[in-house]
Amino acid sequence: MNQNDDKFFMEKAIKEAEKAEAKGETPVGAVIVRDGQIIARGHNLRETKKNALLHAETAAIGKACKKLGGWRLIGCTLYVTLEPCAMCAGAIINARIERVVFGAKDKRFGAMGSVCDLTKMPFNHTPEVVSSLMEEECAAILRRFFRNLREEKRTISGKVPGKRSS
Repeated sequence: MNQNDDKFFMEKAIKEAEKAEAKGETPVGAVIVRDGQIIARGHNLRETKKNALLHAETAAIGKACKKLGGWRLIGCTLYVTLEPCAMCAGAIINARIERVVFGAKDKRFGAMGSVCDLTKMPFNHTPEVVSSLMEEECAAILRRFFRNLREEKRTISGKVPGKRSS
């Protein structure tokens, strides 16, 4: 795929992140592409479904497996707005996804270069990784979400930012 294709599909992942945000979820979105076609989409649903396993990547991987009728996602590229965590990186490796393109780096949980890099471990499959595509756009969605969340908590608690209580 060329860089224009990558950008096009990352924009689709960003749309998935916006769906998550509209539900009050951490705005992370993913799409899985094979032969130039989106075969699965996913976004965070951990809070909505009360399930720690429902990250954008795992949701999309589950749908892709169902659509393709098997667990091997050979020939697929995963586009995701945030660097995959260890759980998702493991699922990507196990599903044999050939290529991962992510936007924002995750300095707290990222397992494809930030905190650790599972793709450098001696597993029997190693996906190609492209990092930081549309990084600013992907990071901006997350910053906005967490800024709004902090403001909402302040409003509920009655605290004014920068003002100490006596």
